[in-house]
Amino acid sequence: MTRLAFIGGGNMARSLIGGLLRTGVAPATISVAEPLAEARHALGREFGIACYAENRLAAADAEVILLAVKPQIMPAIHTELRDTLQRNRPLLISIAAGVRLDQLERWFGAGLPIVRCMPNTPALIGAGATGLCANSRVSPPQKAQAQHILDAAGITRWIDDEALMDTVTALSGSGPAYFFALVEALEAAAVAQGLPRDTARALAAQTCLGAGRMLVEGGEDPAVLRQRVTSPNGTTQAALESFSADGLARITARAVAAATRRGMELAAQLDKLS
Repeated sequence: MTRLAFIGGGNMARSLIGGLLRTGVAPATISVAEPLAEARHALGREFGIACYAENRLAAADAEVILLAVKPQIMPAIHTELRDTLQRNRPLLISIAAGVRLDQLERWFGAGLPIVRCMPNTPALIGAGATGLCANSRVSPPQKAQAQHILDAAGITRWIDDEALMDTVTALSGSGPAYFFALVEALEAAAVAQGLPRDTARALAAQTCLGAGRMLVEGGEDPAVLRQRVTSPNGTTQAALESFSADGLARITARAVAAATRRGMELAAQLDKLS
């Protein structure tokens, strides 16, 4: 079976490891490098996997290495891993937000098959949405390997043009925060109308959950679902007309564009660190 090493044992790594084990992957095939002793011991107890303090020990014989560290740490870890990666030529998967394929190739050496991923926080409960792109050295079987690993935490979609990964970051990577902000606003609006806060929160959250499930499980266009809820001259139409008058579509477009630009800026800052 494929030997998989995680560099970093944080929340995203834990969610992926748990998901893979649920699909039948053997614990003996997974290793993790985690510098914090308490977190390292917790990973070992929970999953029965090999855990190391040093990155090079976890990665020593891995066929797939998943970089699950913060973007700003990436330039620092290449000195410890570069020789191992150049010698063994594993599939390298990065889930560090904003880190480009060319940056990874520069830090870890040319000739490596590399997949860049952008998961989101719902992956922690198996409901994630991940965009992936690959460099030209990734073979079809390796693409399937990468997809299987990320599928353990939700849905995956391949992005042919890496330049669009900043848009993926702005859409699904940052998107959960937009959703939470909407629920906050709905809750506050209902409280202002007199509902108790706990009731307003429960109803808002469950409404969004139910609407999301209808959209995902039914496979219908969101415009069709919206129209079914909207009776002529009814309450929903009044609210939607208010949204339109306040420029909801324009506000959303500007927000996603701002997040996309910021993703580009953060990648440019990493160039200065390397």
